[in-house]
Amino acid sequence: MRLIDTHTHLDFPDFDADRPRLLANAAARGVERMVVLGVYQANFQRVWDLVCSDRRIHAALGLHPVYLEQHRPEHLVQLREWLERLRSDPRLCGVGEFGLDYFVETLDKPRQQALFEAQLQMACDFELPALLHVRRSHAQVIATLKRYKPARAGIIHAFAGSYEEAREYIKLGFRLGLGGAGTWPQALRLRKTLPRLPLESIVLETDSPDMAPVMFAGERNSPEHLPEIAQALADLMGIEALQLAQATHRNACDLFGW
Repeated sequence: MRLIDTHTHLDFPDFDADRPRLLANAAARGVERMVVLGVYQANFQRVWDLVCSDRRIHAALGLHPVYLEQHRPEHLVQLREWLERLRSDPRLCGVGEFGLDYFVETLDKPRQQALFEAQLQMACDFELPALLHVRRSHAQVIATLKRYKPARAGIIHAFAGSYEEAREYIKLGFRLGLGGAGTWPQALRLRKTLPRLPLESIVLETDSPDMAPVMFAGERNSPEHLPEIAQALADLMGIEALQLAQATHRNACDLFGW
C-alpha cells in the first residue's frame, strides 16, 4: 500500500531517540510522505529543520489553541513572516495546526476565536490548506469557515463528529482526517459514521505520538502504524484496505498539490 500520513508531530522529543529508524521503517511499510505540524512559535524552526533533513517530510506551521497561554501577538507576525519566506517552497504544504478547542474549559473562547480567524485569513492570503484542530466546536468552526470560504479548504484533523457535521465540512471542500480514534470500540458515533463517508473526502493520519490505535494501546503512536490503522478503518467501512489507501493517497496529493 502507498500511504500518506497527513498529521504528525515527529519533531516532538518523543522521537529524539530513534527518529531515523522510525522514518526508515515507515517508508519500508509504504508511508511515502508525512506532514509535520507546528503548534507554537518556538517549534517552527525545529519543524523546518526536520523537513530539510528528509525529502519525505512536509511542514505546516501554526499556533495551536491548546497552547493559547504561550501565544503572543508577535507570534502571529512571525508566523506570517515564515509563510512569506517559504511561500515558494514546495515543502511547506499548509497552515496548521490551529482551530478551536472547547473541550479544555479553561481556554478563553474569544481569544481562541481571534487566533483562529487570524490564521484562517493567512491560509486564504497564502492560498494554503488549513489544517484544523476541532474539539467540541464544530458548529463555531463551520460557521467561521462559511464566512471565510478558504479556496484551498484543508483537513479537519481527527474528525469524530456526526454525519451531518461531516457533510457540512465536505460541502466546504474540506477533507476529514481519520486515524486511531475510529479503531476504538468506544467511538460509537464515529464508527457508525465511517461507512457513510465518501471516499473522496477522507485522508489518513496518525497524530503521532498521540492517538494510538487500539492495536497499539498505551504505546507511542507512529507513522509506522498507518497500515494497521488503514486496515482497521477499511474493515469498519466495508471496503478493502488497498481501496482506502489508494483513495486517501489520491486525496492528499490533490489537496497538497503533490
